Amino acid sequence: MQGYLRSNGKKGIRNTVVVAYLVECAHHVARTIVNKANNQDIQLIGFPGCYPNNYALSMMTKLCTHPNVGGVLLVSLGCEGFNREHLSEAISQSGRPVSTLVIQNNGGTKNTIDKGVQEAAAMLEQISSCPVVDMTVDELVIGTICGGSDGTSGISANPAVGKCFDRLITQNATCIFEETGELVGCEQIMAQRAESKDLADKLVSCVIKAEKYYTKMGYGSFAPGNAEGGLTTQEEKSMGAYAKSGGSLINGIIKPGEEPHKKGLFLMDVVPDGDPKFGFPNISDNQEIIEMIASGAHITLFTTGRGSVVGSAISPVIKICANPETYKNLSDDMDINAGSIIEGQKTVEQVGDEIFDLIVRIASGEQSKSEQMGHQEFLLTYKTFDSIGPACLN
Repeated sequence: MQGYLRSNGKKGIRNTVVVAYLVECAHHVARTIVNKANNQDIQLIGFPGCYPNNYALSMMTKLCTHPNVGGVLLVSLGCEGFNREHLSEAISQSGRPVSTLVIQNNGGTKNTIDKGVQEAAAMLEQISSCPVVDMTVDELVIGTICGGSDGTSGISANPAVGKCFDRLITQNATCIFEETGELVGCEQIMAQRAESKDLADKLVSCVIKAEKYYTKMGYGSFAPGNAEGGLTTQEEKSMGAYAKSGGSLINGIIKPGEEPHKKGLFLMDVVPDGDPKFGFPNISDNQEIIEMIASGAHITLFTTGRGSVVGSAISPVIKICANPETYKNLSDDMDINAGSIIEGQKTVEQVGDEIFDLIVRIASGEQSKSEQMGHQEFLLTYKTFDSIGPACLN
């Protein structure tokens, strides 16, 4: 593998320019800049809210300085509450080129789009000179989520990802799993894998917090599609989701936007602190993927039984299909057929190795299926956490 060397010593597996809108009022202009640029390495991200939010600012800062990002074009309406000066300064201090277009100061929509297309193209040319250096598996950060789960997810795709995680951790990589709302009932067995007693207690607390949060929301993480796909209880879904974490020692807890401070396996606590303020913790799979990326994930492993076609801006998504019938129906969108386990053609270990090998190829430049299809979804909404700082829960 080879990676793009950033000034802080971290390495990216992609070298993209992101065009970031800082309020929904600037979304159309930013999207049109990306569409007119018509280059897969110029991608759209953004935050729609007009009111300031520390979580959103932290997430945008982490995303704009992710190792896969080489340069950033900020698009502001001009009167929103987002702290664009803070974000621009953080990007500049990371050694990346950054430019800000304020629509109210640039003559409106057309002039800003014309200028943005020119600046994005120039920035892409500028970052093409980024040094490319050797990169090894131990430098990778890999996240995992699941979505559209069914009765096959917990016995094929999810345990195969767990086997892959175990192999990655053996090679000193960093792995992140999440969905504490889908780990309800698993907290005690998860705690037995904790690196320390203190961490074990905090793992249990995370899941209890998620249970209380979803109870107040009046709706758990169990969709009608899960039941239609054969899942019978929240506990069954939880055990299936938990299987993605593998069997390695759990080394810490992070919150979205926090980067693991050492190698190993980390749980991401995605449920906001305090009483519910802004609705459900994550309103779709893409918000979960973006939180993985904000915490440094080079690649996200996405397991699905019912089928999902999404990808993401900034970092590739590898989709692992649990259900053989779904794979046959959506094979153009699926990277790995874990349904082969259901059909008795491969073992969990073999599919885990298949995922590992694909991670290395994707990190080496091969496109995932979602990249081939042009999927670059992005979603960021309001949240509140007590603290987002250096990972300390270990």
